[in-house]
Amino acid sequence: MAPSADPVSRIVIENVAIATVDAHDTEYACGHLVVAGNRIESIGAGRALEGLQNVVRRIDGTGHLVTPGLVNTHHHFYQWITRGLATDHNLFDWLVALYPTWARIDEPMVRAAAQGSLAMMARGGVTTAMDHHYVYPQGSGDLSGTIIGAARDMGVRFTLARGSMDRSVKDGGLPPDFAVETLDGALAGTEATIDAHHDASFDSMTQIAAAPCSPFSISTELLRQGAELARRKGVRMHTHGSETVEEERFCHELFGMGPTDYFESTGWLGEDVWMAHCVHMNDSDIAAFARTGTGVAHCPSSNARLAAGIARVPDMLAAGVPVGLGVDGTASNESGELHTELRNALLINRLGAHREKALNARQALRLGTYGGAQVLGRADQIGSLERGKLADLVLWKLDTLAHASIADPVTALVFGAAAPVTLSLVNGKPVVEDNHLITADEDAIARATRDEARRLAQIAAGA
Repeated sequence: MAPSADPVSRIVIENVAIATVDAHDTEYACGHLVVAGNRIESIGAGRALEGLQNVVRRIDGTGHLVTPGLVNTHHHFYQWITRGLATDHNLFDWLVALYPTWARIDEPMVRAAAQGSLAMMARGGVTTAMDHHYVYPQGSGDLSGTIIGAARDMGVRFTLARGSMDRSVKDGGLPPDFAVETLDGALAGTEATIDAHHDASFDSMTQIAAAPCSPFSISTELLRQGAELARRKGVRMHTHGSETVEEERFCHELFGMGPTDYFESTGWLGEDVWMAHCVHMNDSDIAAFARTGTGVAHCPSSNARLAAGIARVPDMLAAGVPVGLGVDGTASNESGELHTELRNALLINRLGAHREKALNARQALRLGTYGGAQVLGRADQIGSLERGKLADLVLWKLDTLAHASIADPVTALVFGAAAPVTLSLVNGKPVVEDNHLITADEDAIARATRDEARRLAQIAAGA
């Protein structure tokens, strides 16, 4: 091969097991991957071709597995500073217990919480993060801007689902009156966030979705006009759906129909929509999601923590519903990690009707990578290791005591203990090296989150 004249810098990883998670689940027991700039230039068996110029780093991947970076599809960063509270509550009681505290958040609290949430995900292999932020107390500052800034500083790809609530306690909702926006204020805030921050380019690091919170906290008009706004602006749409039996009852009592039919009546099914949880879905609901291409963010740990139930993920996948994984807020998943959700998704779904045939290791890995890219609308850019795609990838160390006797690397990653991250690249740039963040000071973030959690608790106690 003639030496390349292209001046772009290259990173070469060789002697490594590779799970591409492409359409054919192509894997290489011992292969190579070349990153040129922010793109994957080549991938295959054996060593990389000779003659590559501007190789700034050459990595021997012996004992490692390289996969696409993990993609988180549902989270609430602000909850980082209320971890460990209401630990024995179901969803409704948990929300009632915590909303009065959440309603007191401000910009410094949200920044610290975003840094904590992002740091835990990034050091565990997440390269694309997502936050559904919907609490905007009056006078709390630029919360959307500070969350986006935290993700930019961390160096991860990011989707902010700009949430909103306009149904408070006085209207039969759950949040306090001063924690919600007006209909017009919510729509205006969402549009302003889209205009200021949404980047639709191929290698975008920041995208915005329109994301009214849930049927318990939003009016029908906010749903309808939110969908119209999102489609006029060309952004995706996100909300909570079919999370609990109480939600099912609430929708029937208030709207005369179940959650899926209600969402469809307001324009909230479609290829540009994904919903969190979707635990209580009947056959008709799943068929509607499959027919419309509506996606699902599966949050197994949070669903278990709040006793919501087991989502019918195997049935969704069989029907063709796009499904990704979500951490969910760290007040209902205190670990804040997505790589542990690969294992939890597999194990919890095996407790359901399909038992041992519910999910296998490779299906779980696909949920956390390509499935997440699908529901975020970025499957042509991220989620699999293919030539021309963005260089978002993770090099997992699997030759330690924790995994040494498991022959298959994908099985080791999913079934085994959480694997250390030797290297994580986002857009071709290192974010994690040798299991430590290089884009942030973990100790400083820990101190800041402790301080802000203490301050929030003091404010809430004196309210």
